This record gives sequence, structure tokens and C-alpha cells, in this order.
Amino acid sequence: MNIGIIGLGDMGRLYAKAFAKVGYTVFGCDLPASKNKLVDELEPLGIHIYDDGHEVSAKADLIIYSVEAETIGKVVAQYGASARPGTIVAGQTSVKHPEIEAFEKYLPANVFIVTIHALHGPGFEPDKQKLAIIPHRSNAKVYQQMMDLFLAIGSDIVEIADYHEHDKIVADTQAVTHVGFESMGTAWKEAGFFPWENASYIGGIDNVKILTTLRIFSYKAHVYAGLAILNPYARQQVKRYAVSESELFKLMIKEEAKEFRERIYKARDFVFHESRKPILLNDAVMREFSLSGKAELRKPNSHLSLLSMVDAWYHLGVNPYDNLICQTPPFRLRLGIAEYLFKNEELLEESIEAALYDKTIRGDDLEFHSAVREWSSIIGYGDMKGYKEHFNQVKDFFGDRLEQGKQQSAELIRRLME
Repeated sequence: MNIGIIGLGDMGRLYAKAFAKVGYTVFGCDLPASKNKLVDELEPLGIHIYDDGHEVSAKADLIIYSVEAETIGKVVAQYGASARPGTIVAGQTSVKHPEIEAFEKYLPANVFIVTIHALHGPGFEPDKQKLAIIPHRSNAKVYQQMMDLFLAIGSDIVEIADYHEHDKIVADTQAVTHVGFESMGTAWKEAGFFPWENASYIGGIDNVKILTTLRIFSYKAHVYAGLAILNPYARQQVKRYAVSESELFKLMIKEEAKEFRERIYKARDFVFHESRKPILLNDAVMREFSLSGKAELRKPNSHLSLLSMVDAWYHLGVNPYDNLICQTPPFRLRLGIAEYLFKNEELLEESIEAALYDKTIRGDDLEFHSAVREWSSIIGYGDMKGYKEHFNQVKDFFGDRLEQGKQQSAELIRRLME
């Protein structure tokens, strides 16, 4: 099978190298300005670089569009008609509605569509990483070809029935997960401090929160913007998260202890009842991964981001454990630390007491509340430009700490998932 990849950014190059490594004939293209650099990097590996997607399409048995979700329509409109009869076409976007719409509109009727979604970032090789395969216009033989292709590079394949199911699961697992971490990053930026310098953010749960936030902001804004804005299911999820956070915050500042506690425990009983198979994150491992370098005493933290997450799951009727089929490392860690908090009654009570009565943490919670509102509004308005600008402001605030955070996060994930 000749594999053509249109779009040789981080993920396109990653998979081009993986296919070439196991012996497939691979070629691809990107923007003209990138050609010389790609030739230098990829042609020594046997990956040929063409001028455009027409040349790639004319020779490929499988075409993978590895471009941003917001540009998929434009790119497929430009090159889609050049696909040969019987070609298999896939997309690598993380939201499938705009991708399938573009394929249906611009591809010839005599090509097959079996699309994919790598459930990991470019910092991880495909081997042993989850990858979703989603048939759309296919048959048993073509589907098996795609299965065999990705099994050959070691992918841990998740089979999803259609693109609607895919986008619903991704909204449940990624959109709200990311906006929670993005809101933490924005809150710390607006408060003007790095969390590892604050005693309220010392300890196992907070180490995971900090490192996962740094990991997310170490990547490119367009990945998360597409997930949140172009997925029709995601806006509903993000809005629910914002409502949950706002309602909890109001109960906190009014010190409505009875209603607040009852609400938290009702959400706990829905999400974490005993039939769930626990993730059981290792506390000793989580405590190792601190950026502070200080032996300060840990202060209680309200963990408002986690309380809001579980409350949102409850009100959406979402069972997050069911969605582990499409887990990403940030989602598994976020569910893991929520589980760790909610299944430890002493720690959960400490969190509730801090949320209701600890005025030293209230300012940070206000910043978080404002950040959730900002992110929810940007996503609700479908403001792609505003999303990227907001994201990049936080990215600039953390600066060179992002790379360190990404590396430590990868090691933390490896240790916790062993």
C-alpha cells in the first residue's frame, strides 16, 4: 500500500516516519515554504516529498489528510478530486463533523472513507498508543486493510461505529477536560504567580494538575481550539461545566454549607459508586513530581476545578469510566485525581471546608471562576481567533517552564500507568 500524507506537521511527520519504519512506501506534501526543510528531514528516511496534494493523490492507495480541523474543508476542496478510484481516504483531525462534511462534498463517489484519530500528542510514538478507527464509506476488506496498517505500527486500536459517536465521546472526555486545565492556567497567569511557588498547590493532586496544565499549553492552540469549537457536542459540555462551576462558587461565597455538601456527595455517589473499576493513581508517585523544590507544608485547597468537573458529569448524566475506551493521558489523569479526591472522604471534607470557609484560597478560586467564564464565552461564540490568542497568552506566561512540564508530565504518565 502506498501511503500519501497531505499535511506534514507534527502528527503528519510522526506517522510518516512510523509507516516508513515498518516498510511502507510513504510520500507527502505540505506548504511550499516547508518543502526544503521536509526534504532534509524525511527523504533520508525514504519518505518522498511532493509539491502538492494533487501529486500525492495521484499515487496513493491511502490518503491521510493531516491538517487542522478549521482548514480541512479548504484543503480537501483543493485536492480531493485528484483521488484515484478505489483509494482509501482518512483524516487525522480530532473532530470529525467538519472532516466528514468536507469528504462528502469534495471527494469522488468512488473512493472509500475510513477515518482515524490518534488519541495522543506528537510527543509520543504511535507504538502502544490508542488510535480510533471510524468507518464511513467502506466495506469489510477496506476496513481490514486499515486495521492491518495501524496494527503494523503498533497502534492500540479503538473501533468506533461512526463519526457521531466519536465526536460525542471526544466531547465527553477532552473538551471539558481541556477547558478545566486551560482555566487553571489562565487563573494562575491573572493572579501573577507560578502555582509551584504557592503552598496551596503542593501535594500529589496539585502536582498532576500543574504538570497536565503545562503539558496542554506546551502544544499548539489550534489542536484544542478545533476540539472545543468545531465539535457540535463540545459546546454543550463546556457550558455545563461553566454552569456547575458558577453554581458551586455562589454556594461557596454564601457559605451555604448544607446545600454545597449535599450537592458534592450526590455527584460523588453518581460517578464513583462501587461498581466502577477504579484507576487508583499512586499517591507516592504523584508526590514525587513537584516543581517547587521546597519542603513547605501543604495548605488545604478547594479543588474547585475537580468539584465542578464531577458535578458537571453528574448533571450531564455522563459516566466517565465508560469513556476510557477513548482515553487520552490528560483525561485519564483528570479522572484519576478526581477519583483520588472523591473516594478519600477525609480529603474530600478538607476540600469542602476550604471551599466554604478558607478565605486564603478564595482569591484563587475567584480567578478560576473568571477564567472558566472567559473560556466558556469564547467557545460559546465560536471565536477561533480569540481562543488562540487567549491560549497563547498563557503559553507566553509559563515560557520555558512548558518544556520541562511536558517532559515531567510524560514521565508521570508512564509511572502512573505502569
